[in-house]
Amino acid sequence: MPKSAKVPSQSNALDFLDDLIGRARKAGADAADAVLVESTSMSLAQRLGQPERLERAESHDLGLRVFIGKRQAIVSSTDNAPAMLDELVERAIAMARSVPEDPYCGLADPDQLATEIPDIDLCDPEEPAPDTLVERARAAEEAARAVEGVTNSEGAEADWSRSTIALAASNGFTGSYAVSRHSVSVSVLAGEGTHMERDYDYSSAVFGADLDDPAAVGRRAGERAVKRLNPRKVATAQLPVIYDPRVANSLIGHLASAINGAAIARGTSFLKDSMGKRILPAGVTVTDDPHRRRGLRSKPFDGEGVANRRLDIVADGVLTSWILDLRSARQLGLASTGHAARGTSSPPSPATTNLYLAPGTRSPEELIGEVARGFYVTELIGFGVNGVTGDYSRGASGFWIENGALAYPVSEVTIAGNLKEMFLNLTPANDLVFRYGTDAPTVRVDGMTIAGT
Repeated sequence: MPKSAKVPSQSNALDFLDDLIGRARKAGADAADAVLVESTSMSLAQRLGQPERLERAESHDLGLRVFIGKRQAIVSSTDNAPAMLDELVERAIAMARSVPEDPYCGLADPDQLATEIPDIDLCDPEEPAPDTLVERARAAEEAARAVEGVTNSEGAEADWSRSTIALAASNGFTGSYAVSRHSVSVSVLAGEGTHMERDYDYSSAVFGADLDDPAAVGRRAGERAVKRLNPRKVATAQLPVIYDPRVANSLIGHLASAINGAAIARGTSFLKDSMGKRILPAGVTVTDDPHRRRGLRSKPFDGEGVANRRLDIVADGVLTSWILDLRSARQLGLASTGHAARGTSSPPSPATTNLYLAPGTRSPEELIGEVARGFYVTELIGFGVNGVTGDYSRGASGFWIENGALAYPVSEVTIAGNLKEMFLNLTPANDLVFRYGTDAPTVRVDGMTIAGT
């Protein structure tokens, strides 16, 4: 039976960080902030019906950042003993005194801080028993192997984790929250000898009750592997490419990288001059929502204690905002958008949360049905994207489209274009499902180059 997970005291964590910041101020720091991450996780792996691994881990990570004038230094530790804390502070102060000045570093002003912590339902209070993970992995693998044509398994995994994140700073901010994650995955092979194909599926959710049925996950993995058998090669052509949702989200990931404040401040993005301009078709919206209930990347405040909120980064096809933390915002003469992310051993940097391309009005079948000849992509290989120019070239596999229907599997092709043009020729379908943290529905991009034989 599941049991309640042991929850680290968030108030104790904040008291601990407040004491650490006080030590840093007494040692000579002009300002300081600190983050504490306490995590518990459990993982089960099995292959061909036999358990291969059952692990449980607990971790305690502490990061301290100090400022002396316009100099900053960061130190981290997994030891919170009093003697070690004094050493941590001493090392941080010494480092800050020796590094070059950074005119853009510093804590948030009081009026930028989050003052209300929204309840966004990020933590499942129930810790699954090991037998629950065993059953999830078993059900997924058995269902996948039961699909006719599946001949082998790479295994199934079931995982659970829970983390408490606490942040405090000398500007008066204190805040903490807990997050949980359940997941199940399976990968299988179909065919024989040199004619085998592999595919996978997985589900991830904040609450165990929201996890997809593991047997359904397994069936999807098995069916996908079988459908890929006997792939063909195709001739080079310039045709529409339709992205399955599990790869369509990569296009939104490329957009996020291109509007990241750090890249904009360095001038290394192909969208650096696109603020206020149309970068997607009219009517298309891209949203980042840190407060989405049970969202895989939700958080009530950002990594610098700055208030965050739902933001339409692209509205009606027009770029409206960069993704900014405090440092990149200061470089650009703007205000932070509340997108700072951080760990315990590095400074904050801009990052999206629950980022998604809003669904369109047409079904995937309608988008495919309008294509006389084209390519439906289910898997991408490599990372051939130039962030400065927007040039795009990636290996791909999937299915050939003939007369508005999927005709046969295809492998060993390359799809290429330029992201600026691809974004403007993008059409989203109406099948958006939140599965990955960065999400998109089925997407058609017209006029891409498909390089084959």
